[in-house]
Amino acid sequence: MMKELISVIVPVYNVEKYLDNCVQSILRQSYTNLEIILIDDGSTDKSSQLCDEYSQKDKRIIVIHKKNGGQSDARNVGITVATGKYIAFVDSDDYIDEQFLEQLYLAIKKNKSDISMCKYKKTYKLNEKNKKIYNKCIIYSPEEALRELLLFQNADNYIWNKLYKKSVIDGIMFPVGKKSEDYFVMYRYFDRAQKVVVLPEAKYHYIQRENSISRGKEIT
Repeated sequence: MMKELISVIVPVYNVEKYLDNCVQSILRQSYTNLEIILIDDGSTDKSSQLCDEYSQKDKRIIVIHKKNGGQSDARNVGITVATGKYIAFVDSDDYIDEQFLEQLYLAIKKNKSDISMCKYKKTYKLNEKNKKIYNKCIIYSPEEALRELLLFQNADNYIWNKLYKKSVIDGIMFPVGKKSEDYFVMYRYFDRAQKVVVLPEAKYHYIQRENSISRGKEIT
């Protein structure tokens, strides 16, 4: 059933404290047919070395070292090299539950959708237990999903708590130099989708830490 390749794109920049927890959570996924792309965006701490060590231990891991260009640039590189039929994004200071990818994949297949998403849990320490948010699976048309997105309701602008068919993403790149780059691409992804499925549980752990460029609310 789960034979189609999923590419997981992880931009990495100076996150040596959090990186192992992130990568191990991806390696432990119940969905195992993965291509894990670690984009080292010119890290100056031990993150670069850690990426190479992971790739030596698991053949599913691909490491790309590049000059620092920001998170958008790193994600764009990941999209360019990804070969999976599906794409997921995980920020390198966050982590995911073991069934994160499997449940999102099965939701896409069952509902014949192009994007599936789950809820996320804001986490203030590593490995904090997640809680069930609600128990209803919702299926949206593109118009309904866009409305939810624009109203900040049941669909959010974050790129990382979702699974996408690669065909939805192809040709749409993140704007380099923007702090809240997710806002500039999510509505375009939703507009391309035939259906968007929202799952009931929080399977993505969104780590709250100081000095992270993705933690601000300002759209610039």
